[in-house]
Amino acid sequence: MAKQTTDVIEKSLRDLHDDPHFIPELKDDSRIKAVNSLITILSTPNHIHKSYLRVARENGEIERIPAFRMQHNDTLGPYKGGIRFHESVNEEEVINLSALMTLKNALHEVPFGGGKGGVAIDPRRYSVKELHQICAKYVQYFAEILGPDKDIPAPDVGTSAREMDWMMSEYKSTHYGKPYLGSFTGKSVLNGGSLGRKEATGKGVYFTLRYLLHDYLNENHQQLSHSQNQQAATALNCLNRPITLAVQGFGNVGSVMATEAYNCEFLNNTIIAVSDRNVTLYNPTGIDIPALTKYTANNHGDLPSSPEQVREAGVQAELLDREEILFLDVDVLVLAALEDQIRKDNVDRVRSRIIVEGANAPITGEADEILTVEGALILPDILANAGGVIVSYFEWLQGRETQYYSESEIFEQLLNKMEKTMRTIYPLYFGASKSLRQTCYDHAIMRISTILYTQGKLF
Repeated sequence: MAKQTTDVIEKSLRDLHDDPHFIPELKDDSRIKAVNSLITILSTPNHIHKSYLRVARENGEIERIPAFRMQHNDTLGPYKGGIRFHESVNEEEVINLSALMTLKNALHEVPFGGGKGGVAIDPRRYSVKELHQICAKYVQYFAEILGPDKDIPAPDVGTSAREMDWMMSEYKSTHYGKPYLGSFTGKSVLNGGSLGRKEATGKGVYFTLRYLLHDYLNENHQQLSHSQNQQAATALNCLNRPITLAVQGFGNVGSVMATEAYNCEFLNNTIIAVSDRNVTLYNPTGIDIPALTKYTANNHGDLPSSPEQVREAGVQAELLDREEILFLDVDVLVLAALEDQIRKDNVDRVRSRIIVEGANAPITGEADEILTVEGALILPDILANAGGVIVSYFEWLQGRETQYYSESEIFEQLLNKMEKTMRTIYPLYFGASKSLRQTCYDHAIMRISTILYTQGKLF
């Protein structure tokens, strides 16, 4: 995966070399040297931090658990990125995700750099006391590199406000007398977190889809009808008609996204399938999302996975294998689970023509190319799932100012910021032959490259 990001960065910079708007002051050999320097700078992380956390289990055994913190680039501001607790966490994955965070912040003009952390555990196998110890150890082992003006972690897969509260408390203890509220974001409101942070990513994911299929298409459908872009026709096919959705992953992102879609007054959309790590629930006439969210809240986040549990949840749905959601005949497929869900070996079975990346990197590079050539419209992670880091920025500001916004103010600012990005990106995309992902990468890399140049970092 790290190579995938490196390839994307290099491709963007090779494309930008011939763009007259890209650092026009650079000419000839100086331009070639600057592009080569940028490839070197942006395709490698600034720092790789790795440790083994020594954790005492309640059964008396000692474990040494791999833990990582990657700091990709801090040109735009302090490093920023989540900490995930998942058994698949590895160095290459975390490097890739830290680079994605750099580009995501640059795209949405959030004044942070890119970072990412991870601990290689299945959190379900650990007690609350053991998880607290893991959080404390993580802060202790990486104490020198974290801080409100250095590197600011947030929740990710397998972590939540609870873990951020624990980590902030440990940071406060190990940095006595220093500012601490901004050391972690995604905290509970009681501990200085922002209202709306938990829902931010899911709301942003749905808003990206809704803005495209309602606001942007209605405003620009005549121009798009003459576009040579294959994906313009894909989008226009959903204009002002009923739309079916399937949502892979019913955790924090997927469940909020599904709730937003269920309650939306602008699009005539129906969620006909949802899934989690155990099962896919399918009903061609629509899934009762409020009933499911109520059920999962009382059952450790898991969807009902047997006929008895489905009846208990008060929903009507057919039980399918968990991966079947990827291959259903729906207009829109939302990927809100983990990386590498659609790959070269299964992409030929994907029928949806609009795919929204609520998770980070759920489509591999090879599969992405195949889908794009076939005319599928992919709303990429860098564009669609930035709600979390945007509201993390608002939380960071609130901690520095010690004054707080209402939930409605947070959501208004979030959607305004994402709309500003889309108003810039969508015209660029539909007016060119690049994928939407590549358009986003090019725009982000142009911004960060220009800043590196003006700061004198390219010579």
